[in-house]
Amino acid sequence: MSDEVGAAPRLRLDTLDRLGRGGAFTPPAVDPRALRVGIVHLGIGAFHRAHQAVFTELAAAAAGRDDWGIAGITQRSASVSDQLMPQDGLYSVLERGRDVAPLRVVGSVREVLFGAGDPPAVVDRIADPAVRVVTLTVTEKGYRRDGAGRLDRSDPEVAADLAGRAPRTVVGQLVRGLQRRSAGAAGPVTVLSCDNLVGNGEVLRGLVHDFLDALAEAEAGGLADWIAASVRFPSCMVDRIVPATTDEDRADVRAALGLEDRGVVVAEPFRQWVIEDDFAADRPAWNLAGAVFTDDVAAWESVKLRMLNATHSLLAYLGALRGHDTIAAALADDELATAAEALMVEDVAPTLRVPDGLDLADYRRQVLQRFSNPALRHRTVQVAMDGSQKLPVRLLGTVRDRLAAGTIPRQAALAVAAWMTYVAKGRDARGRELPLDDPLADRLRVAAAAGTGDPKRLVDSLLRVEEIFDADLPEHDGFRAALVDHVARLTA
Repeated sequence: MSDEVGAAPRLRLDTLDRLGRGGAFTPPAVDPRALRVGIVHLGIGAFHRAHQAVFTELAAAAAGRDDWGIAGITQRSASVSDQLMPQDGLYSVLERGRDVAPLRVVGSVREVLFGAGDPPAVVDRIADPAVRVVTLTVTEKGYRRDGAGRLDRSDPEVAADLAGRAPRTVVGQLVRGLQRRSAGAAGPVTVLSCDNLVGNGEVLRGLVHDFLDALAEAEAGGLADWIAASVRFPSCMVDRIVPATTDEDRADVRAALGLEDRGVVVAEPFRQWVIEDDFAADRPAWNLAGAVFTDDVAAWESVKLRMLNATHSLLAYLGALRGHDTIAAALADDELATAAEALMVEDVAPTLRVPDGLDLADYRRQVLQRFSNPALRHRTVQVAMDGSQKLPVRLLGTVRDRLAAGTIPRQAALAVAAWMTYVAKGRDARGRELPLDDPLADRLRVAAAAGTGDPKRLVDSLLRVEEIFDADLPEHDGFRAALVDHVARLTA
């Protein structure tokens, strides 16, 4: 049955079976009907579906396993559940660019729960003895950290979880799920953060223990000891560009399948996953799908955050200010392309410890080639979201390392200045509004208003937002002067 008269039938297991294997698409690599849940994923957005879910399905197929199905938890709305559950969890991955693979239908997601709608079900799933891995992609702000990087106990949602409400924050969900596992002898489990945080595994471990420390001793009991013995928090680095899906993308999938897929995600052909090999129990054979297991994730992580993510942010802010709608259009601007390469060569490369086997110059060229893919239509304002969360992990580490070496990082300062100008101006070169989608949006607007019309006042006012810049950077005269110079030119 289709939802509208004359509409294409909806993608489901029965409609997919009737299509045969004609070559216009690649069917699921495993039989979804036979797949049992072994992974809980918190934050089942487009990135997870285009990245870890694909790796997991290919790994299960390569290893001949049927116990690595995924139960996804959608945190903020029921939209992903509404998209996928009427489709038996099926969705397609549409690659855009050169050398793309055929449209892939993925069947590794076996259920989607709306966390806010049924919090006890999330705890139950994490506590299921069949689950051996819990993964997360909740974005930087989903961890609800304070300015010091600790769990923000003043956050109303965190406070409610600590008070005993059925949990709705990811850290609350994890702790209550682990508490249930411990009480029910469900066995060891690995919790794997896949978000862009430096040392994401250690960050998550710390937040879990912050939550435990806030609980009464009688309630926490021996949970901390059980976690130390039975839970691992490895770090990992993930990489794939996944822009927002458009109506044109949905139409292309409908043409290829003859079915309507409301869960389609779009991605570039490239995908990478580097994982610390520290697991408490069984794990999928992700290496058989192209992932890398290593003891040194930190080096790979720094390369990606400082080379790729920082350059992405620079192009987003500079491109948006100039009226470029997409990252590819921004990179086609010769002046911005020069700035992007200079950031990587002059400021980032000297700060990196390059992993064995990685050619940094080739990686840099690959980054620029990926960003220049016009078929992705990755919007500058989408990449510009959550700047207060992204700047510290993408850019400010490079800034501090270069300042410690006695060098003013002019290109990294340009990226920070572009963010400041984006916040302050609120409009692009064509007069169009630039959305400020940020957890600190109200605070940033007040700070920007205090510096209206004067680059020095604007820089000083935004540098005083300690959640972003801490106390050291505002005191560095050379860095401050570079920011003022860039902001003056960008606001002229």
